Amino acid sequence: MTQTTDGSRVPAAGQREPEPAPARDEREERPTPAADEPGRLRRERRAAALRSADHVLARPGMLGTLRERLALLDGVQDLYDLDESADIYGSGVVEALEAKVARLLGKEAAAFFPTGTMAQQVALRCWAGRTGNPTVALHALAHPEVHERKAFSEVSALRPVQVTSEPRLPTADEVRDFEEPFGALMLELPLRDAGFVLPTFAELTEVVRAARERDAVVHFDGARLWETEVHFGRPLDEIAELADSVYVSFYKSLDGFGGAAVAGPRTFVEEAKTWRHRYGGLVFQQFPTVLSALAGLERQLPRLPEYVRHARVVAAALREGFATAGVPWARVFPEEPHTHEFQVWLPHDPDTLAEAAVRQGEETGRLLFAGAWRRGGPGLGLTEVSVRAEGLAWTADDVRAAVSDFVERLPAAGS
Repeated sequence: MTQTTDGSRVPAAGQREPEPAPARDEREERPTPAADEPGRLRRERRAAALRSADHVLARPGMLGTLRERLALLDGVQDLYDLDESADIYGSGVVEALEAKVARLLGKEAAAFFPTGTMAQQVALRCWAGRTGNPTVALHALAHPEVHERKAFSEVSALRPVQVTSEPRLPTADEVRDFEEPFGALMLELPLRDAGFVLPTFAELTEVVRAARERDAVVHFDGARLWETEVHFGRPLDEIAELADSVYVSFYKSLDGFGGAAVAGPRTFVEEAKTWRHRYGGLVFQQFPTVLSALAGLERQLPRLPEYVRHARVVAAALREGFATAGVPWARVFPEEPHTHEFQVWLPHDPDTLAEAAVRQGEETGRLLFAGAWRRGGPGLGLTEVSVRAEGLAWTADDVRAAVSDFVERLPAAGS
């Protein structure tokens, strides 16, 4: 966190807003209802603009109506026999999803969890018991450090230590030379708060080797691992093979109702299921969420490489559009996105950028920036851009034209 001249607290550069709408980091001051009223009204306008816009780069399913969300289950009879008995405490369709995830990731077994926060705590708690060391080495921007209210230490008796705070994944030398022992190295792939960034596959292999040299296990926070095949140039099972255990999410990239899974050795997964029960994660019936996850794996997973490739077209057009418009210090990061999501930084206050983005959607039906804007530093705002099925219809010319229209809604430099 950084402190402004008026004493308020704002997220440091590179930090992300919670998802989909979780609690704030406990270090962040909560605005009073009256102080937050303008922001609340703008969020409502943004949501309305996203629903009504004719052209968007992505329309996240989680923001849909109940009717639209339930439509995700249309056709699931082709994915699982709906005449089978419903699941009870992890049986039936839950076991089918677990087996499918294990196959996709090339692991012996997998366990379904209602949340990723629970899944990763359980996985790392199991490894702590096996290694005898509760210390977890991770990035300063890793999701548990920024968005989970110190759950590792408060709930699971784990001790997180930060290998680096640079806007990239830890290097092999940083892991090898870290000043204290750790039982597990946790790597978030991609690292969202740094810009959805990834190392090269060779770099990732070296980082894993460095951890193993220190007798540590390696756990992948793969909430968005599904998106990484294009960047790494490897199939999912070959990527996951590097890690001792892998966590994946079913709602971030795959648009499911929720849920997560941890995959790894069979004995490890059986132990994780025991802890899942102790943590309250053995839910009586979960078939709607599980069926939505099966639908996501069938329908969204095969399309992710197409989204990633088109995100690179969109990112290049954004850079060109801002350069043509003469916007100083406009930046797309990474310049060539590693996944179908990336950051855009502009030299304006976040409120100014948010208002321009909403007005563009309301007045033109073309919503270029559908995400929230937040402070990235003095006079800087940043947002996340996601490219999904709806974004495939945007040509580079479309993006450049939308940039020009957006910039016209911003105050002139220095005003």
